[in-house]
Amino acid sequence: MTKERLKSPRVRLFTALDLPGDVRAGLSAWQARECADEALRPVAEDALHVTLCFLGYLPEKAIPEVGAIVEGLGPRPVRLHLEPEPVGIRGGRPGLYAISAVGEEAVELQAELSARLAENRFYKPEQRPFWPHITVARVRPERRPAGSSGRRRRGKPRVVESPPGALPQGLLQPFGAVRVALYRSHLRSFGARYERLAALQLPPATSGRER
Repeated sequence: MTKERLKSPRVRLFTALDLPGDVRAGLSAWQARECADEALRPVAEDALHVTLCFLGYLPEKAIPEVGAIVEGLGPRPVRLHLEPEPVGIRGGRPGLYAISAVGEEAVELQAELSARLAENRFYKPEQRPFWPHITVARVRPERRPAGSSGRRRRGKPRVVESPPGALPQGLLQPFGAVRVALYRSHLRSFGARYERLAALQLPPATSGRER
């Protein structure tokens, strides 16, 4: 990475597969029923996606190059299907709940994108195998007493008394991802906001799904 790049402001970036509108709407309706525990903070409907590569903080000047890599991928159908049971992630007290989004084409696309980003020094591939999934809810932290500075410290995740239940049958049908996108993550106290910076539209993998 050049010195000129390092001098530019840094932005938080990731790449993801976007879901069809009807799948996001179905997941949002399921969240309203199954993520009602007060310890859970459901992910907003427009933020439901399958993360491919989390790039972390990169120089802002790198955005056109990273976007060109995303848009330079060969368009291909990417078929997915959701596993019915939500998975609690991170230790005995889950910090989030996710839904597995199974699809060999997604794994292959992620490997290709990961290799191209790594070749251009924008990404360091993870050691663990890629797991395509959709984060559907985060667990709110416990409130801890204020420290010596007067600021409250972030506690461990709250206990979730009523974990989210299984997805309905209607969400278990195969579908095609809509696009591969490069996103900027704007962190806020009430949750992140995602800004799409570049995208590659994908051809339909199945018929009858809203895009």
